[in-house]
Amino acid sequence: MSTDRPDAPGLTLLVHRPGENPVLWHTGLANVEHHVPIGPATAFNAGSVAKQITAHLVLLAARESLIHLHQPAADLLLRLQLTDVTIAELITHTSGLRDAESLLSLAGMRDLDHYTADDLRTLAYRQRERAVPEGQFLYSNTNYLLLAELLETVHGIALPDLARRRIFDPLGMNATRYQADPRDIVPDAAAAYRPAGDRWRHTQPPVALPGPGTLFTTAGDLNRWLGYLHEQWQQGKSSLPYGGEVDYQAADHQPHLYGPGLYADLRPGRTAVFHYGHEHGFSAATHLTRDGQRVVCLANTTDLAAGHAVAAVLRRLDEHPGRGLEELAPLAAAESARRPTEDAEEGREASEGQPHREIGRFTCDQVPGILRLTRTGSMLHLWRRGSPDHLDSAGPITWTGNGYTLTLPRDTVEVESFTLDLDRAPGLTYIRLRPT
Repeated sequence: MSTDRPDAPGLTLLVHRPGENPVLWHTGLANVEHHVPIGPATAFNAGSVAKQITAHLVLLAARESLIHLHQPAADLLLRLQLTDVTIAELITHTSGLRDAESLLSLAGMRDLDHYTADDLRTLAYRQRERAVPEGQFLYSNTNYLLLAELLETVHGIALPDLARRRIFDPLGMNATRYQADPRDIVPDAAAAYRPAGDRWRHTQPPVALPGPGTLFTTAGDLNRWLGYLHEQWQQGKSSLPYGGEVDYQAADHQPHLYGPGLYADLRPGRTAVFHYGHEHGFSAATHLTRDGQRVVCLANTTDLAAGHAVAAVLRRLDEHPGRGLEELAPLAAAESARRPTEDAEEGREASEGQPHREIGRFTCDQVPGILRLTRTGSMLHLWRRGSPDHLDSAGPITWTGNGYTLTLPRDTVEVESFTLDLDRAPGLTYIRLRPT
């Protein structure tokens, strides 16, 4: 069934309650410029929802004794300098490895620059120590990028081919495929957009990274996967899928835990596993309960959040268990709209047009490239990619930017070093570059 979002991108929503047939609802356009509506065959980029596929293949390799989950990952990834990080720690985001994609802009990459999985692995292999204490959760796509390389090393074939042979073909997930090269055409794929005033703009950069993401799939195919996952869960002896093989760890969203590519909710009466994905304008969400209820949402615009829609469906199913999806879906879709964030602009207008006083150029041994710091009046500016980020003061020695915090060693005019803490890549120490 569908509803009207006639000139805008949209979403698809599937609910499969135990003992009933799945119900699919969709709204909006898969391709705005050609006015192609979203339908049952539309494939979306599922983003980090793909991590549960990668984790499942790693667990299969362990069951077949090709690897051991608690062996050092460096046994198979010879360039990895953190020699004490285990395969299980990569799975559960407790390796302490920083997110390599978060480092790209520090390394000088621009939004539309093409980068490859090996570019990111190179950033991963520069890391010589954990960014957080051992055992602490740090969500990082680097972990699953390395797991993809590990699988290719063990099996001798690329992850997209391995997933096709071991999962997609056996389960009849015929519309599901990794985009291993950004030039590859994915049949029936939606394009992703962000609003730009009264028009739409494409959001997809030329990059494809199988492992942590770049999985194109449909709501129906994800429903097949969740059905298989539920069978695995029921056959196991643990309260959570694969719980006997990988210990679920405390995660970044309390009270939820994190296991093999899955968040877990163990609250009484709510036992479920789920994951959200966000990749280049797409968003995705899957939710599976212990009794087999499945909810899937896929969206192709930055102004809709699949996770919000799924949360709304679950809440309304609890409140009105007898209502049909045709009543619930439009309400859930309305709640999926993202709230725009307001940037702190106070003080910035006053700094416009003022000359920048140079503080210095800085380097970090974990990331290639050079950063500049300048001041205009009371404002601090971090330069990367040739343009400045305006930093807001959060204290005497702390400044905040878009997704990161900069901390000076002390309140001083002369800056010899500073620390950058990115959302998924904390603890980067930058030191003043001396002229030679």
